[in-house]
Amino acid sequence: MTDPFRLSRWVLAAWLLLLVTTGAAAAADTAAAAAAAPVPAEQAGAARIVHCAPVAPDILALTIRAQRVEHGRQVRYTPAADDRVEEHGQHLWVMRGGKFLGTLVGKDRGLLWTADRLEGKPLDTAWAERPTSYRLSSPDDNGYKGGKRPEAVYRKTRPTDLAQIGQWRFEAPQEHTIFLRLPRPLQIGRRYNLTFGKKTFSRQSFVYNPRAMRSEAVHISHVGFRPDDPAKVAFLSCWMGTGGALRYAEGTRFLVLDARTGMMVHDGKVSLSKSADAAEDAGKRNYNGVDVYRMDFSELRRPGIFRIYVEGVGCSYPFPIRSEVWNDAFGVAARGFYHQRSGIALGPPYTKYVRPRPFHPEDGVRVRASTTTLMDTKNGLRTTAADNFKELIAGATQQTVPDAWGGYMDAGDWDRRIQHLSVPRLLLDLYTLFPAYFDELSLNIPESGKDGLPDILHEALFGLDFYRRLQTESGGIRGGIESSEHPRLGEASWQESLNVFAYAPDVWSSYLYAGVAARAALTLQTRVPERAAQYRDSALRAMTWAEAELPKRADKKDPHEVADARNLAAAELYRLTGDDRWHQLFLQTTVFKDAAAPLALWQKHEQRDAAWVYARTTGRPIEAAVKANAEAALRREADDRATTANTTGFHWTKDANAPAGFGRLTVPDAISLVRAHALTGEERYLHAALLACQTGLGANPLNLSYTTGLGHRSPENPLHIDSRVSNQPPPPGLTVYGPLDAQLNADADFRKVVEPFVFPAIADWPTMESYWDVFWYPPITEYTVHETHRIHKRKVHLLRLVLSLITMTLLAAGKLHTLISLLFLLRGANRFVGVPVGTSLGYCSHAETMAAPLALILSMVTFLMPLIFRRLYEHIKKRR
Repeated sequence: MTDPFRLSRWVLAAWLLLLVTTGAAAAADTAAAAAAAPVPAEQAGAARIVHCAPVAPDILALTIRAQRVEHGRQVRYTPAADDRVEEHGQHLWVMRGGKFLGTLVGKDRGLLWTADRLEGKPLDTAWAERPTSYRLSSPDDNGYKGGKRPEAVYRKTRPTDLAQIGQWRFEAPQEHTIFLRLPRPLQIGRRYNLTFGKKTFSRQSFVYNPRAMRSEAVHISHVGFRPDDPAKVAFLSCWMGTGGALRYAEGTRFLVLDARTGMMVHDGKVSLSKSADAAEDAGKRNYNGVDVYRMDFSELRRPGIFRIYVEGVGCSYPFPIRSEVWNDAFGVAARGFYHQRSGIALGPPYTKYVRPRPFHPEDGVRVRASTTTLMDTKNGLRTTAADNFKELIAGATQQTVPDAWGGYMDAGDWDRRIQHLSVPRLLLDLYTLFPAYFDELSLNIPESGKDGLPDILHEALFGLDFYRRLQTESGGIRGGIESSEHPRLGEASWQESLNVFAYAPDVWSSYLYAGVAARAALTLQTRVPERAAQYRDSALRAMTWAEAELPKRADKKDPHEVADARNLAAAELYRLTGDDRWHQLFLQTTVFKDAAAPLALWQKHEQRDAAWVYARTTGRPIEAAVKANAEAALRREADDRATTANTTGFHWTKDANAPAGFGRLTVPDAISLVRAHALTGEERYLHAALLACQTGLGANPLNLSYTTGLGHRSPENPLHIDSRVSNQPPPPGLTVYGPLDAQLNADADFRKVVEPFVFPAIADWPTMESYWDVFWYPPITEYTVHETHRIHKRKVHLLRLVLSLITMTLLAAGKLHTLISLLFLLRGANRFVGVPVGTSLGYCSHAETMAAPLALILSMVTFLMPLIFRRLYEHIKKRR
């Protein structure tokens, strides 16, 4: 049985783990710091070595970056006599003298987004692959006196950006990792000099001290851990491109070193996590291409900044162990939503990222009503449609939809669709579970300190109010807003020149809205009763409208998402109102009358949230058997995910039948783990959930955090149009899809763009290494607010956000499981089993109507008791 004292302390600890990476980044190794230093203008684009360190005692790895992109800019367009404007779909190419000049921007076509420019010279890869191009010498290692050539040279190369230099013509700067297999192992404490033929690079001099040298083969979460986290792990692996998999000896000693003093604080043995030929999913796929080794140091509880050192190999990035690590992560992830807001301007004092107000009617933006519903298009539930926009445009009218502003935009589009309601649902869950904590939390948003509401509720209501403003007089909810096509190249959100439409109301959107509005009413009823009444009335009107319209669609054979949304709305309305008609509707439409029913069954049903809501409903009559079946289904799925987390190489979780990609390897499918922990208190679920967090936070072969602004390395070129067009770094809090299995063939068209700049061939790369940090690669660098911030008809990813949310949740209620579920939600944990968009809205439902203040008090008391007893014991011992 779990020790309640230990568990509550773990809960409190878990609440801060996620984002400590900011502080840890300051302790990055000198090589990484040098790589990040500004490059003089005259050297811009020149090939340079940014990292030199071992991956084994006899293998030295060089990271070389060559060339850079000078991105295009918006300038005033002055036509020349020989200019030719070519229309390619929605894009407007300008050709001058037969050469590509850029694309036209704006309704008046008065701006030009110029072509990119690639600067510098590429690395001579033929030279780089020759052993005669390198000589390693040493003044104090007799084996290298006089200098020796490497016995073999291996290479892997990836693009680090793309420059659009013509109509769908691209060039790319590249990062080359060169592996030098040396004739004999390096000796610790000896000095070495690496020189290059043709004087391509300056001499690299170093003392071989692997205890102080960061190795790309050692992987750790950039966020770190709480002292009482039950799972603290790191990984060891290395794929050398043309050199294949590097094997390490199982049982090799590893140390945890104090990053400041270098002193050992823990040691252990490396163990095999997953062999390169072992399957990791139902399709018998292995995503690593190498043996992956695990290092477990869960027993270490000492606070500080540390590194993992593998004997003879090298060290990890520094990482923290301290109680506050999760708090910062929540802030980064939550502000990712703020940075995706539509209808308001962004900038100081709320963010350094500057963006004008987009899609606001006061700026002349006209949103026209369409007679087409979202659910009847490919952007909704009609997956067989050939085109995302054709039906929407065909239903266009001249009616203007007033006050249609707000909501959250996605990465490569300006749409705001009903699927985004999963964001306010999650945020409302968080607050309902832990109001005392969130009452004190500031997110530095424009609403901070207003109306007596905490920031987390302001953010949730910002997302919800957009759809409330789209409610028709009869009560129906429009599915959102969509432009007539994907954005024109070079246009930012505030410059949209395409026609903009609002979908017609539909039953699916109305049911989804009714559920979240009911959740908002329940959350607000004791704080601002008049506003709660507004959401209650709106929810009931939407539900009543949908119930009247549903029979009219009897011949449509709507997909199961409609029935699932109806079932969830009924559960939420019953919990809010206690009205038995909603209870009976829930019971009539739930799958959990069957004791064997799973939470989700592909193309049949997805009732995760409804099951959770009903299982956590209190103060209302319930059907005990249905509740028990729902809880059992949740535990079964959690058991499956726990098995995955404990048996995959890097401990990620996803449905075993779902293909790898679109965030499934970086955003944990772990909500069921969190919920099972909440229901049972079993620590194994919590343990598995923590393991599942590691991959997306930096414990992966690229040593990359997949959320912008988080960790030592994060994406530099996500598909974020506004920042690219305005020549700014991407704002923090955006979680990209991440690695994609090349065998999926889901990215065939985009793959052609990067294939010339990838070596070896993309099909030969292990999936976990297959991430190309380029703006023009949506299947990998895109994101959506409801999937990874959920998946491409996408993920809420906010793994970071969810994680941090979870930690907070835990802190308040003594339930880390809740905190983690939230984190996974916001971060994109709801990218569940690969079902169509709208079926995987698996956010943690608020379902707990317990007295929050009492929960907080009990949690704090539980946390403090061990400390009190310890002090009392020490006092008695001293008296004796």
